[in-house]
Amino acid sequence: MVLSSLFFATNALAELPNGFVYVSDIDPTIIQCLRYYTNENFIGAPIDGYKGKRAILSREAAEALAKVQKELLAEGYSLVIYDSYRPQKAVDHFVRWGKDINESKMKEKYYPRIDKAHVFTTGYVAEKSGHSRGSTVDLTIIPKDKQLKSIEEITASKRQLKDGFNVVFLDDATVDMGSSFDLFDIASHHNSPVIAAEPTKLRNYLRGKMEKYGFEAYPQEWWHYTLKNEPYPTTYFDFDVQ
Repeated sequence: MVLSSLFFATNALAELPNGFVYVSDIDPTIIQCLRYYTNENFIGAPIDGYKGKRAILSREAAEALAKVQKELLAEGYSLVIYDSYRPQKAVDHFVRWGKDINESKMKEKYYPRIDKAHVFTTGYVAEKSGHSRGSTVDLTIIPKDKQLKSIEEITASKRQLKDGFNVVFLDDATVDMGSSFDLFDIASHHNSPVIAAEPTKLRNYLRGKMEKYGFEAYPQEWWHYTLKNEPYPTTYFDFDVQ
């Protein structure tokens, strides 16, 4: 049976391909803010394929994430999802953006010391993304007594790293991880030498929870995790987020 008939048997807006779920249907307490549905991302515009703002994952990944959330809630935190399943058409959008070297309106916020021409070779953007396999998620944590700021409420400030370089820090009320989501910089690497001790501690706290329930960290991005035993390790999906 071909993949299209196996995984795309339904075209109803509220339904998903077999094996996929809306995260909110598994755990409605997990906070969601899909940045690629908005203008607040490294391109500065909504990304192709994001027709809605409900996080989608493979059932296995969503159920594992719910276990992380249960433990975090008991300790005073909640997960915040920035991105989850990502259609291939969105990745293709990233590729087109990467080839347009004259467009750099979001450089100061998201890639201040990375040449745009090198965002693929440095590992921050890929032409094939694990997100499109359905079991990768970008996330952080927020104290459960705090309200996540809306996109319009996010405040930007300059922050000096330990190497003396200044980056923009975007405060959305989540815990301070030392650098913002999707900052293409060494500051975003796990155990980065340019990040202070407290943010490093918080990164490792989140990493410990995620690894406990079967997720694997991506060394270059503190927010990026993939379920180790992902159900579709070689399949890249292209249905819309809606």
